[in-house]
Amino acid sequence: MRIVVAVDWSEQAFIAVQEVSRLYTPKELTLVHAVDLGLLESPTVAQVMDVRGYAEFRRGMLDAGQHLLDRTSALVPPHVESVRRVCEIGTPASVILDAARSAAADLVVAGARGRGRVAELVMGSVSHRVLTHATCSTLVVKGSLGDLRRVLLAVEGPEDSERLRAWLHTHPFNKPVELSVMSVVPTPHYGDPTVISAFELWGEAVLKSSQELVNVVVTELNGTHYTATGRALKGDPVETIAREAVGFDLLVVGSHGRKRLDRFLLGSVSHSVSHRAACPVLVVR
Repeated sequence: MRIVVAVDWSEQAFIAVQEVSRLYTPKELTLVHAVDLGLLESPTVAQVMDVRGYAEFRRGMLDAGQHLLDRTSALVPPHVESVRRVCEIGTPASVILDAARSAAADLVVAGARGRGRVAELVMGSVSHRVLTHATCSTLVVKGSLGDLRRVLLAVEGPEDSERLRAWLHTHPFNKPVELSVMSVVPTPHYGDPTVISAFELWGEAVLKSSQELVNVVVTELNGTHYTATGRALKGDPVETIAREAVGFDLLVVGSHGRKRLDRFLLGSVSHSVSHRAACPVLVVR
C-alpha cells in the first residue's frame, strides 16, 4: 500500500503521520511539504517588487521545510521500510496531489484544522481541496484515532457497497475492529404533499431493501479483520451519518467521484460528512 501524507507545522499534520502508520502498514510512505510563497513563488515578481534578500528567503523556507520533514520522519515507526520525502515550492494542494500521482498512491492523508464550512468555502482548505480533486482514497485526520476499535461504515447503494467492501478486504486495518454498517434512506422535504404521499407507498420497501443491502455487507465483512453489525435508517443522509458517527474512532464513506459541476449541483454526501463528522473520515474512491 502506497500512502502520501501531507505535513505542515500544524498539530493535525503531526498526528496524521503517527496515526496512519498505526492504521496501516504502508509499502511506501511519502511525506510531502509544500512551501507556499504565494506571489513570491515567481522570482520575476519578487524582482519587480524589489524584494531584498529574496534568494536567502527562498532558501530559508526550503531549509525549514526540510527540517519539518526531519521531525515528521522521526515519527514514522521502524516497520515502515520505505519513506520518501518531498519538499517543493508551490500551492499546497497542488504539490500534494502531484506527489500522490507520482507515487501512484492508494491513499492520501491530510490533517483538518477544524475551520468552519463557510470559512472553508471563502478562504479554501488544503484538506478540502485534496479531498475534492484526489483520484485516490483520502483520509481526513481531525485528531487521534485512539486504538481504532469502532469504525462506522456508511453505504449508499450496491455499487458503493462493492467499492467499500473491496477496499476493506484489500486494505485491512492493522488490528481487527468492530464495524458498524449503516445505510440511510433519504426522507422527503415536508411541504410537498405529493412527494410525501408517494414516499409513504414505497418508503418501507426502500428501507427493507436497504436493510438487505446492509445484511449482505455485514455477512461478507464478518471474519478475521472485522466483527460487523448493521442497520438501515431513515433521515437526511448527512445529518444522520454525522450524528451516528459520534463515539466512533473512524468514519468510512464512499465517493461517487462526481466532477466539479455535478458536485456543485447535486451535492456530495462524502464531502458534506467530512465537514460535519467529529471523527476522522476515510473517503474511498
